[in-house]
Amino acid sequence: MIVSEGVAGLLRTAADAVRGSAGERAGDVVEAALRRTLEDTITIDDDGTAFVITGDIPAMWMRDSTTQMLPYLRLVAAVSPSAAAPLAAAARELADVLVAVVRRQFACIAHDPYANAFNRGPTGAHHDDRDLCDDPSVWEQKYEVDSLAYPVQFAAAVHRATGRTDHLGPQAHAVARTVVDQLRLETDHDRSAYRFVRDAPEPTETLVREGRGTPVAVTGMTWCGFRPSDDACTYGYNVPENLHAASALGDLATLAADVWADRELAADATALRDDILRGVTEHGVVPHPRDPGTQVYAYEVDGLGGVVLMDDANTPSLLSLPLDAPDVLDPAIATATRAFVLGPDNPYWFSGSAASGIGSPHTLPDRVWPIALAVEGLTGTPSRRRELLDVLLATDAGTGRMHESFDVDDPSAFSRPWFSWADAMFCELAFAVAEDAGTSLTRATCVARATT
Repeated sequence: MIVSEGVAGLLRTAADAVRGSAGERAGDVVEAALRRTLEDTITIDDDGTAFVITGDIPAMWMRDSTTQMLPYLRLVAAVSPSAAAPLAAAARELADVLVAVVRRQFACIAHDPYANAFNRGPTGAHHDDRDLCDDPSVWEQKYEVDSLAYPVQFAAAVHRATGRTDHLGPQAHAVARTVVDQLRLETDHDRSAYRFVRDAPEPTETLVREGRGTPVAVTGMTWCGFRPSDDACTYGYNVPENLHAASALGDLATLAADVWADRELAADATALRDDILRGVTEHGVVPHPRDPGTQVYAYEVDGLGGVVLMDDANTPSLLSLPLDAPDVLDPAIATATRAFVLGPDNPYWFSGSAASGIGSPHTLPDRVWPIALAVEGLTGTPSRRRELLDVLLATDAGTGRMHESFDVDDPSAFSRPWFSWADAMFCELAFAVAEDAGTSLTRATCVARATT
């Protein structure tokens, strides 16, 4: 999309807040990332919806297209309607973009609620042409619960930030019902017709049992075929995904009651949320592997005794739960889980001369993800936030961009040269550092900066 002079000025204002507290280079990286995402990943189509690519992959993920927009959501919420005219106009323009993204997300879910990524149109492009799903509009049909939860949360957040409801019309109402019904159906996966089969040598690229996944018991939790990394789940109940879904169902229930006046939908969402949380409590909370007296959240379970203890860099993760599902966490368990995942007990925590943090089985060993470093900072202390911001600036291999992953001893060895989600998380961390330093992106500050 074309970035107007007004929006460019708003982005510059936000970046200046970072420059004033974290230095010129941090502000420069933020401003470039904010512009790059708007200019190079977003296409506004004739129907008023916005298609958002991930960066170096020409498809729209429900998860990525939400997280890519988080810095702009912060900016829209920061500008008062009574702000100086150019700034207020720019905020309204940005809000239009966010609304257009929500509309496209809901249109995608309406088309196929099991798909994780979509084409701009029925182009026939696919990640792998051998997949069972040959829908020309679907890039990939890996069922990930966050593909439903993130758009619901984002729609609610846009409503809270702007007061707007033009993205919450009849289609959004219908999609909300689809989300609740599908999450409910998948609490008993044996009733589901969903299958995913890919003729690929990597076991993480397909589901066993002819595409049904490993067996699970009925627990109250909702089944998930794939992790936020797009890797197949070892066990069908991914705990971060379930907690994230429970939090999103709370948002959905609020929208159902306050916007759509649909008491039945609100009640159904609340009941499902309660069942999921009960299932997590009964099956997803397990003893720490080295300290059985301490309880932590598992990463995946099957309700039959199978447990995976780890964390993955992609969100929702165990580490990101204070951001993605803050209202449904047990504080003591969350604290113990954080300590578990940020150390060698987590098999995907890596440490080297350049950085220490969480990686993923999706990438090579000894690769840490900037997304996870940003999340660690956002959920940590102010001093740790600043430290991790400096780590990210020092490990971009001189590119001015955040990558998918990099080697903990050699940041020049990285994956994905352009990963917009990682750029967005760097911006979020930089804004948090600015706020820690008192250079707040509050409404009063934005108004003051715009008028001086």
